[in-house]
Amino acid sequence: MSQHPRIWFNGELVAYEDATIHVLSHVIHYGSSVFEGIRAYETDRGPAIFRLEEHMSRLIDSAKIHRMDVGYTVDELCDAVVETVGESGLEACYIRPISFRGHGPMGVNPLKNPVHTAIAVWEWGQYLGAEAIERGVEVQVSSWNRPAPNTLPAMAKAGGNYLGGSLIKMEAVLNGFSEGIALSVDGLLSEGSGENLFVIRDGEIATPPQTLSILPGITRDSVIQIARDRGYTVTERSLPREALYLADELFFTGTAAEVTPIRTVDHYEIGSGSRGPITEELQTAYFQSLRDTANPKGWLTFVNDHAGPSGDGAAGQPAVTS
Repeated sequence: MSQHPRIWFNGELVAYEDATIHVLSHVIHYGSSVFEGIRAYETDRGPAIFRLEEHMSRLIDSAKIHRMDVGYTVDELCDAVVETVGESGLEACYIRPISFRGHGPMGVNPLKNPVHTAIAVWEWGQYLGAEAIERGVEVQVSSWNRPAPNTLPAMAKAGGNYLGGSLIKMEAVLNGFSEGIALSVDGLLSEGSGENLFVIRDGEIATPPQTLSILPGITRDSVIQIARDRGYTVTERSLPREALYLADELFFTGTAAEVTPIRTVDHYEIGSGSRGPITEELQTAYFQSLRDTANPKGWLTFVNDHAGPSGDGAAGQPAVTS
């Protein structure tokens, strides 16, 4: 981008270069942040934000788990996202809301540190590469496991949790793969570094349950709904590592990854070694839902429906309506 959009920071839009924090902020030293990843897609009605209310609800849930008072309601956060996207002038973008503990008493105890909230947007293509959507990606089973239950709360989308994801990702990339798949402490399938996992065998679709330290993904939920609407059986159940190698099809889901096929795992070819028919069907239906201006499921928030003449969010108009 030749010009960075402004960033919503503690209730107001500020210049990109002014959205700064102190080097002694708690979040830098102890990872005390919760965040979301959201996409806005280009449609015939202007930018449409995918499942905005669900994302903002999850942000507040993540904050609650970590005893953080964000200071904003779901509706207020939705309005702030709409305002930021509208002001940016971008027709499609990635959206990063984040709440974090700032500069205050130094130490592990964060209860007296202020909580700040920011929303930034930028242009971002396919996370695992444009060709990955059709050809799929090559992955490995990581040597790093997901945390055990009752260690780090996996239901919270927290910054500190992603240190493990970074190790999974770096190991995979350095070994020549696009991504890694982590196992649980019991050796069962969990998730990727930042994606949920789906396994297809004999026409049945399975995905690891929340009890195996996965993030309850909003894209994951969307794909489950789409698959069931189309008559597929989808089960959330424990799966052993070897289920990967025997699968007919595998795919990742996530806001950044969207629906990305997996063509090999640990150099085992999955199915025919290319995107499978069920994956392609669900992928196509998912992408159609992102730009369907009829909005049958109410998943889209159309920015232009909630923006004033200048593109700023109109006061008093909740952004959560479709």
